[in-house]
Amino acid sequence: MTTAVSILPAPQLAALNDAYRQAVARKRLRMTLAAVAFFAVLIVAAIGAEVNLRTLFTFFGNFVSYFDRILTLEDGTRVWTNPAEWFWGWRKWLWMLGETILISYVGTMIGAVLAFALNFFAAQNTSPAPWLRFATRRLLEFARTVPGIVFALIFVIAFGLGPMAGVLAIAIHSTGALGKLFSEIVENADMKPVEGVRSTGAGWMSCMRFAVLPQVTAGYASYALLRFEINVREASVMGFVGAGGIGQELVVAIRKFYYSDVSAILVTIIVTVFIIDIATGWLRGRLFGKDISA
Repeated sequence: MTTAVSILPAPQLAALNDAYRQAVARKRLRMTLAAVAFFAVLIVAAIGAEVNLRTLFTFFGNFVSYFDRILTLEDGTRVWTNPAEWFWGWRKWLWMLGETILISYVGTMIGAVLAFALNFFAAQNTSPAPWLRFATRRLLEFARTVPGIVFALIFVIAFGLGPMAGVLAIAIHSTGALGKLFSEIVENADMKPVEGVRSTGAGWMSCMRFAVLPQVTAGYASYALLRFEINVREASVMGFVGAGGIGQELVVAIRKFYYSDVSAILVTIIVTVFIIDIATGWLRGRLFGKDISA
């Protein structure tokens, strides 16, 4: 079977080619102007933030030398040549790391429950009243805008040193973050089941329970697991202000210049985060009906 290919007349083809070249030139000009504007704003922002490249390159050696020190034992040998000396306090560090994980877990669970209770009021398509949606969104914004370490410092002043301050700080910050994510999931839900349930005379609570919740449960669990992984790192930093966990031991090692202890604790935290990341990734994959390999 033969296929006929129509060829436009030369004047019409030349006009089309000229229009195409002009469109490409305009697009390239817009991209060039956008790139120039981007780098101009970047340079102005760097100047405003006092980012000095000369200082960066002048003192970059201090950064490298610090890593050289934390990878060296007191006798001058490298840390990996004597793991027993490097991880001499592993029992205490693992105990404090376990405390960090528990702080993260309890804080994440409290935050997820509060976010679950509030997200339906914050979503555009499920909030019973505009004023309630406005108030709930502002509350969630406040909870996630204030850094968690600031909340931890406030709670340390109020309740004293210990894990309780870390749990409360993570719970509040997780409520704001998860509340935002949960409400976005609800806003993307199909509202036809809601109309069907409402047509039976059911109230707002029943519509949320039987029409919306079955659609969003897997997404809720996925974001909660992801938030738990993030909160493990958050809890490690909160120890810097006395909110419990491995961070307290890390800041002591930094202040007392126990260089090899700093690297040992960091390695312990990093390996733990790797394990949690792999485990939560696998669980998220199972929730969505597929396997995720790290």
